[in-house]
Amino acid sequence: MKVKLKAPAKINLSLDVLGKRPDGYHELATVMQTVDLYDEITLESNDSGAVTVSCDYPGVPCDDRNICVKAAYRFFDACRLPVAGVHITIDKTIPTQAGLAGGSADGAAVIMGLNFLFGTKLTPKEMRDIGAKVGADVPFCIEGGTKLCTGIGDAMKKLPSLHGVHIVICKPDTVSVSTAEAYQKVDALAPHPCYTDEMVKAIYSRDMFMITSTIFNDFELALQIPEVSAIKTVMLANKAKGAGMSGSGSAVFGIFANEKKAARCAELLKADYPDTFCCKPIKIGCSIE
Repeated sequence: MKVKLKAPAKINLSLDVLGKRPDGYHELATVMQTVDLYDEITLESNDSGAVTVSCDYPGVPCDDRNICVKAAYRFFDACRLPVAGVHITIDKTIPTQAGLAGGSADGAAVIMGLNFLFGTKLTPKEMRDIGAKVGADVPFCIEGGTKLCTGIGDAMKKLPSLHGVHIVICKPDTVSVSTAEAYQKVDALAPHPCYTDEMVKAIYSRDMFMITSTIFNDFELALQIPEVSAIKTVMLANKAKGAGMSGSGSAVFGIFANEKKAARCAELLKADYPDTFCCKPIKIGCSIE
């Protein structure tokens, strides 16, 4: 039996790191948004009694280190099922180490796909609870849309949908960010007001000027990546209403009111940065094709 799923990327319209918790995780406040940039995940059951994975994208591990394998084991454990034979094929489009939750989306798709394959009839909340044990962004990737995420990123509140905009995403291919290193630099920042509170107000107001002028990311502030600044400069010079880095980087997104201007900007960036995409916001997370 086989099932295919679409696993969408996300961007962070705002991201505040509020401090380190006693358990070692960081308290976050962020507004996340899924976009129509997808990995495709195929799950196929077999008689091997093992979870295996294949992916031809450079740098993606094809063993038990892969988040998809970890998600599968968490699924079987939560459902009190013996580990069954499943092969996972990852067809990646979302760049890795970009702050776009590509790995988390893939893991979320595996949980959703296994729920379908094995007829376990898990509720969305039950799938999110499994996902939270795999990674902080996985519950959001299961649900998607426009959400305020707090705690370690796993507590979600639905916000009004972002629509009527075009998004250009660009990842500099010479820059990949270590999440651990990124958090160390954020921890050294001076305290500041929570910009995510302002982003939430802006989204409720549906005022695009307020939304695009409230884009903020603590990691962007702490890391000061030259390529990120260069890409933002190109986006803003080509009529982006606002631009910022996503997650812990290094992908940059620009929000445009006009599709032709977005496409033109993407075309310019693609000459120097092959990982450049035109997207739109979507209201869902992972989905079965």
